Amino acid sequence: MSNDCNIGTVAGKFQVCGEFIFATPCGSGHINDTWCATFTQVGKPVRVILQRINHKIFRNPVALMENIERVTAHLATQESGHPDRQRRALRLVPARDGRSWSVDAEGYYWRAYGFIEGARTYDVVESSEQAYQAAKAFGRFQQLLADLPVPRLHDTIPDFHHTAKRFAALEQAIAADAAGRAILAQSEIAFALARKPITSVLLDANLPERVTHNDTKFNNVMLDDLTGEGICVIDLDTVMPGLALYDFGDMVRTATSPAAEDERDLSKVTMQFPMFEALLRGYLASAGAFLTKDEVSYLAFSGKLITFEMGIRFLADYLAGDTYYKVHRDGHNLDRCRTQFKLVASIEQQESEMNRLVMTLMSR
Repeated sequence: MSNDCNIGTVAGKFQVCGEFIFATPCGSGHINDTWCATFTQVGKPVRVILQRINHKIFRNPVALMENIERVTAHLATQESGHPDRQRRALRLVPARDGRSWSVDAEGYYWRAYGFIEGARTYDVVESSEQAYQAAKAFGRFQQLLADLPVPRLHDTIPDFHHTAKRFAALEQAIAADAAGRAILAQSEIAFALARKPITSVLLDANLPERVTHNDTKFNNVMLDDLTGEGICVIDLDTVMPGLALYDFGDMVRTATSPAAEDERDLSKVTMQFPMFEALLRGYLASAGAFLTKDEVSYLAFSGKLITFEMGIRFLADYLAGDTYYKVHRDGHNLDRCRTQFKLVASIEQQESEMNRLVMTLMSR
């Protein structure tokens, strides 16, 4: 479904006042399909984000939407006193039947969000200030959800950041070699197998469970066009119970290297220490008050772990025949894996210095 007419039919299922004009695909996500739909209200354009949920990945869309309903409502309450509150949390647009989602004729689940004007996302971090602002926004997101009332959120993807299980899945993919590609990834397989011991470190550390985003790519926070402030965290599909360190680790993965996630020129892939410092300062500025000493002690390590985890996920999908992530060229998932592993190696070279900075900032 990609033409305006079909999107218009979907748009009509939601409580949007005005006449549908057109829609264009937007975003760079690997999982869901997203459109920006434009309506006219009293002669003025109004934009709404429409998303088709990938129910092959999120197999219980209703539970997923229950999580998002609770989280967005809680964030809206927490931000109610802010003068810019309308832009600081995603706002679900209800369907005509009052639910937060709608199902089309083909059985796909859809949702709609109000478009946040005057802000945008970036696929690659352009400055240390951007890294600081994104990390501060993600830390604030965790902090605002720290008192989310019971019950516990649903696990939309069970064991999403269970790195040891992700590694076991990789081992199975290597053994099965379903697409006959293992011969093309021998060095990547060897790199992964050599680092198996790190996969259980956080799981064995007895760290507190938090409400976490679990997918804190740099392009999942919107930065204000004028001030550059990180104003709104988006892509809430994986918001569920987890470790705070999963979120910080993914920030390190996506914001410290100047290269794109699928960069083929690996000489461009490096962990830039100034970017790590900016992330650390921003995150601690908003999340530092509730983190335990044990959580803080693993901040640097978490960047290495989550980068490695993402690398083995890309590698496992490549070996399985590209069944999970969208690919746009031959070897796309292997290219993604290689950038992650190059970043892991760069983090390993600087990990001692990273830990020293963590201890320095927390001792002040």
